[in-house]
Amino acid sequence: MEVTIGRTLLRLVQGDITQQEVEAIVNAANSELTGGGGVDGAIHRAGGPAIHEECMRIRREKGRLPAGQAVITTGGRLKARYVIHTVGPIWHGGGHGQDETLASAYRSSLELAENHGLRTVAFPSISTGAYGFPVERAARVALGAVRAFLSRPEGQALEEVRFVLFSGRDLEAYEQALRGMASPE
Repeated sequence: MEVTIGRTLLRLVQGDITQQEVEAIVNAANSELTGGGGVDGAIHRAGGPAIHEECMRIRREKGRLPAGQAVITTGGRLKARYVIHTVGPIWHGGGHGQDETLASAYRSSLELAENHGLRTVAFPSISTGAYGFPVERAARVALGAVRAFLSRPEGQALEEVRFVLFSGRDLEAYEQALRGMASPE
């Protein structure tokens, strides 16, 4: 499924984010930048030690990466030249600012892509694995944040923003959310 927002193609696909041929993929990282499980571990394994080495350098220089913020490293052995690492919120029932923190993770990642002159970026579903964010709600927050970013004049530099969903269930949740955004309110 795909839509155009301004001049940017927003595409939803099912697949493996480590195999995407885009300029940058986004990593659902932990605040230690150590390469944990899920998407984070898969990206670190596929990209090789160069990603971990840059993450450790960033960690030494800046400390832990707070939820909602992002940093960029090499893509190592990945097809993508860069990895944008962002930390999503841990789900605590939704009354503790998790929606805004999740939206901030997407915005911060897009700002980094824009600041580095990138034209194509691929996102996973941030925070919906081990961090427990309900995928249907996360899809609405993620797509809303990306749409708002791409609707700004500065957001027009990106040619494609891709959401790469690992499971059919997650893809369906994102497609439902995207259809909901397109309908009149």
